[in-house]
Amino acid sequence: MPRSKRSKLVSLTQVSKKTREHKNALIEEVQANADKYRYCWLFGVGSMRNTHLKTVRKLWKDSARIFFGRGAVMAKGIGTTPEEEHKPGLHKLAQLIKGQVGLLFTDSEPSEVTEWFDDFKQPEFARAGNIATRTVILPAGPVMQKHSDPPEPFPHNEDPQLRKLGLTTTMNRGVPTLHAPHKICEKGKPLTAEQAQLLKLIGERLAVFRVSLLARWDATTGGLVQMDPPADIPLEVEAADGEDDEEEADMSE
Repeated sequence: MPRSKRSKLVSLTQVSKKTREHKNALIEEVQANADKYRYCWLFGVGSMRNTHLKTVRKLWKDSARIFFGRGAVMAKGIGTTPEEEHKPGLHKLAQLIKGQVGLLFTDSEPSEVTEWFDDFKQPEFARAGNIATRTVILPAGPVMQKHSDPPEPFPHNEDPQLRKLGLTTTMNRGVPTLHAPHKICEKGKPLTAEQAQLLKLIGERLAVFRVSLLARWDATTGGLVQMDPPADIPLEVEAADGEDDEEEADMSE
């Protein structure tokens, strides 16, 4: 009798982990790019999404190299003290690496870099815990989804999900309908998981993916210039280093 596939055991030890050799290779790669390029920028990200970061990589692949991952690995690569720094002045940049930040190596002039990143913004769906950037109120009538142009009403089979997320809908000719306006969120207040999910369902994007430049190191002088992040876009720089293995994998792309 054939052995049932349901009884197959899968050992968790088969899951690949980042090895010391892998981290050492990344450190060497960071150092090689510090030798190759004149400028090294430290950047933070607002409303981090891997899809948008990959777009940035693609657009800069011919003139820059981007590392985004565990801060400890990047800091180790450039050196955290004057005695350990790979090149003069880099330890000052390493001391600024905290949370979810990245490094961009390039020879492009600072004015070109800052202008490009000031213009690059991508609307994105907010997540639970994000602060609502505006008040969103659904009007009375059919509940509309804005993923299409023009917006279309939700189909009847979505009504249970809408109710689960807090809408008091009734079916009107097979369409989930509100008999009174419903406030989903209020500007300035953090979003709950239900609010974030509802905003995503109806197609309301309250977040913005944005790369903000925080500091610049110049290989010719060893000098460091720091910049203030924009107050209107909250940056995700407080996350614990290495909390997401996927981000570390991004470093080697």
